[in-house]
Amino acid sequence: MKTDNTKSPIELIYHLYDLKLKETFKIAHDERTVQPTVILEIRYHQYIGFGEAVATKYYQVSQTSICNNIEKALPLLQNWRGEKPDLLFDQLLSITQDTFATCAIDQALWDIYAQLQNKPLYQLWSDVNTALPISNYTIGLDSIPTMKRKLEEFPWPIYKIKLGTEHDLQIISALREVSDVPFRVDANQAWSVQETIDNSSLLKKLGVEFIEQPLGKKNWKGMKTLKGKCALPIIADESCIREQDIDQCMTVFDGVNIKLTKCGGISAALRMIKKAKQYSLLTMLGCMTESSVGITHIAHLCKLVDFVDMDGALLISNDPAIGISWDGYKVRFQNKNGSGISLKS
Repeated sequence: MKTDNTKSPIELIYHLYDLKLKETFKIAHDERTVQPTVILEIRYHQYIGFGEAVATKYYQVSQTSICNNIEKALPLLQNWRGEKPDLLFDQLLSITQDTFATCAIDQALWDIYAQLQNKPLYQLWSDVNTALPISNYTIGLDSIPTMKRKLEEFPWPIYKIKLGTEHDLQIISALREVSDVPFRVDANQAWSVQETIDNSSLLKKLGVEFIEQPLGKKNWKGMKTLKGKCALPIIADESCIREQDIDQCMTVFDGVNIKLTKCGGISAALRMIKKAKQYSLLTMLGCMTESSVGITHIAHLCKLVDFVDMDGALLISNDPAIGISWDGYKVRFQNKNGSGISLKS
């Protein structure tokens, strides 16, 4: 599907996909085998940029709503002439009222902007020689034998383990039987205050680096209680969606997990990373179950943060895009300006 616009150098093309998970992916409040997504292709003269936004019931976002809200921004985009995309961000978000749609637009514009500057995207904000943090690989909730199998079948230097059951410590203890690499755990809002305090001490002994979003996203009182009582750092996820959330997170969390799709794209993420660092918070870039379009944009940013979770495309069997490649656990960028993303024919 594309927008035909003969009066402007901007053309929008929508690619809708159902990304198929290699295995059922389960967390504390959801499970899925298919992830719908929208890949936006923006053509500007001879340049092509790509962005992505996944659909999710949890945030009440569909492929249709994403496309419709992107279309609302077309009049503004028709006047774009290659300026830095962050100058357009606030207007875009005001028009779309949708961070997911805005993310797809913002990513595609940054892709084109970097090409106009004759640079790979990451060179716009980070030193060429700066090392990338290693992404974790996620093990979704399942039976303990299945989780052990998944871990053994995919050797990796860091794992994120999804938790949120009545036997979470048993899960980590069992996984420790087959791996001695660092773990990170994500409770997806499933724990109580006391559970978090008690679990943190035991998890630290089991080689866990940090805990992600143990309490409900609006349980600020509970998070305040946790501050200083946990043996491990606590990272905000669902509690930290947009830039303004960092002001509240800084008082009760040790760090924030920033997801481009949720916050509105690269422009918003750059602001959030800067603000989080001003507050001396740990910084992390996270992902949804995305194709190599969304994951590649995360990779171009990840030199700026402490931790990264960008394994989304590794979890799917029908990735429609070409972007970063993996040399074992190491990321390789395409030798191109911009994002280096293309769609498979």
